[in-house]
Amino acid sequence: MEHHQSGATHRQGRDGTQFALELPSDLRLIDGAIGYLATRLRDYGYEGSRLTLNFRVGVSEALANAMIYGNGRDPAKKVRVEVDLRLEHVTVVVHDQGNGFDPGSIPDPTLPENLEEPGGRGIFLIRELMDEVDFAGCGNCVRLVLYRHEPLSRAS
Repeated sequence: MEHHQSGATHRQGRDGTQFALELPSDLRLIDGAIGYLATRLRDYGYEGSRLTLNFRVGVSEALANAMIYGNGRDPAKKVRVEVDLRLEHVTVVVHDQGNGFDPGSIPDPTLPENLEEPGGRGIFLIRELMDEVDFAGCGNCVRLVLYRHEPLSRAS
């Protein structure tokens, strides 16, 4: 089933739901978008620090990067957020309208020589908090996956 709602497209099936949001590049919109997404995840049983820390911070950083670096803070440019919400995992794909970048060129912010440098912390946080991160396409798209329960390979 698919239906449209102001700026969002929804398709719901038996095992999950898919929907998309389009946001202008305005950092003030991130908290509201994350709050909406968190509410949707709660409906599927997501809770605890996987939702309140991993999901919130990881997706917030991806949205901020798309708005700041991808779209250059241009409010005329949009950030598209595609969500595939399942009982066991959620996939969020964030697209911006920028020229893209090479994620391999981002320095590791934890290395001593980079500790005082301003870049790379957002991507570092995304990689640490999400279970899967893939910079697909031409560098203006990131795919984030978070499992409802921490995978055994990451649990310690």
